[in-house]
Amino acid sequence: MKRILVVDDDRASCDLLREIFVTHGWSVETAQTPERALELAAREKFDLLVSDVNLESAKSGLDLLQNLREQCPVILVTGFGSLEAAVEASREGAWDFISKPFKVEEVVATARRAMSLKDDTQSKVAEAIENFTASYEDAGLTGRSPVMIELYKEIARVAPARSTVLVVGESGTGKELVARAIHKHSPRAAAPFVPVNCGALTEALLEAELFGHVKGSFTGATTDRKGLWEEAAGGTLFLDEIGETSPAMQVKLLRALQEGEIRRVGSSRTTLVDARVVAATNRDLDKEVKAGTFREDLYYRLNVFCLRVPSLKERRSDISLLAERFLPAAAENAGRGRLRFSTETLRTLTAYDWPGNVRELESAVEYAALHAHGVELAPEDLPGKLQSNEVRQAAARTHLTALYDDLPALDELERRYLKHVLETVGGNRTRAAEVLGIDRRTLYRMAERFGINLE
Repeated sequence: MKRILVVDDDRASCDLLREIFVTHGWSVETAQTPERALELAAREKFDLLVSDVNLESAKSGLDLLQNLREQCPVILVTGFGSLEAAVEASREGAWDFISKPFKVEEVVATARRAMSLKDDTQSKVAEAIENFTASYEDAGLTGRSPVMIELYKEIARVAPARSTVLVVGESGTGKELVARAIHKHSPRAAAPFVPVNCGALTEALLEAELFGHVKGSFTGATTDRKGLWEEAAGGTLFLDEIGETSPAMQVKLLRALQEGEIRRVGSSRTTLVDARVVAATNRDLDKEVKAGTFREDLYYRLNVFCLRVPSLKERRSDISLLAERFLPAAAENAGRGRLRFSTETLRTLTAYDWPGNVRELESAVEYAALHAHGVELAPEDLPGKLQSNEVRQAAARTHLTALYDDLPALDELERRYLKHVLETVGGNRTRAAEVLGIDRRTLYRMAERFGINLE
């Protein structure tokens, strides 16, 4: 019978994991302190260690990993999943990494795979990423949801390699951030990261930008010029929107990837290039290949390792984290001091499906900072498409209340209402007169009486 050692400072978590594993026919011992775990491991043989990372003790789950990884596979569990934690766990030799809240079937499947392990696969991964930089903050990725933890693991596995990577996902999900994270955590981190938007350039211009040109090769080519592929020497070339390239350009890209050399526009000589290629697209290239609009051989050359970036609605638990991350810059842009989200506003953000993904969320936070009436961002400060009918009606009531909440004189109330109508119709004098039920001449007289400039 397989034996598992479960370590967690929370007794309820220990009991839950014990029940899960016993139900599947495994023997389980539990410990709530690292010291107790080491004591058990010293006198008994275990087939698997499952430990929380944060044990509220001088020693952590990583310390247990370092002590026991030679005895059995180790699975680390944490409620604070991040790229740093995933890579640190891999570097120290963990077999796998699970974030809370976890799914029972995921824990069971991971434990079963670990205990049937025949070779130390994860140790090979750990060895490959031994020289990773310790800091990942500049990578820009944010998220603790299970799908993001899986993405972090994949980045940790592929970053040390030379293989070409294809990053796929909807627009606005952060595919370039993933490419930058791969570069940052690779042996090429000290060399350039060169992004190219393939969809923003014509075929001729893209060829000249990528491969460079020689003097006189076309009008305006007054000197020899290196292309971006050469500029990325020793580093990473990021080909964004690769699905937008023409068939002719795809042939040139394929040759460059296969041969490791390029030819400048107008030149008869080839130049060797050494840049790792990471490509990205929001298109389904598999369908494009079947439709004949994307070369099959280029697709397989790019798709050596594929990373899928999840959409924002697939990781709703990360929405508040992202919003909080964007808020300081949005407040500074709006010329405001410190701002914060109300609980209801965060609930509204989380409930929305975000077809524009992270990019749309960042824009919405900036909009809210510009429209905020106080230090706390309310639901009515968000873009209209995020607001329910109830929120919009409440906002309208709030604005109307502001017209008379200090019991103004009748003339002052009339002046405020005129300003309110003009603001509502965007300064359109004809429309304002219609709303007020007066003609334009009367509107002008009212504006003059109240000192309001209609221009």
